[in-house]
Amino acid sequence: MNEDVFNESLRRFLKKVGITSQREIEKAVREAVASGHLKGHEKLPAKIVLTLGNVNLTHEISDEIELG
Repeated sequence: MNEDVFNESLRRFLKKVGITSQREIEKAVREAVASGHLKGHEKLPAKIVLTLGNVNLTHEISDEIELG
């Protein structure tokens, strides 16, 4: 395994996950606030499930996103 290639590819994937996830969360929250479904001061439960094929990896991260 080439550690440099692996590291670069992994960082590229994680950057894409972070940026895409942030955009989607911001969009969904703004729409929910605009529609009145959320007031804008809630704490929202959040969960990410990471899976990686061919190596039997499933990793779950749970937390809260506070709106204000």
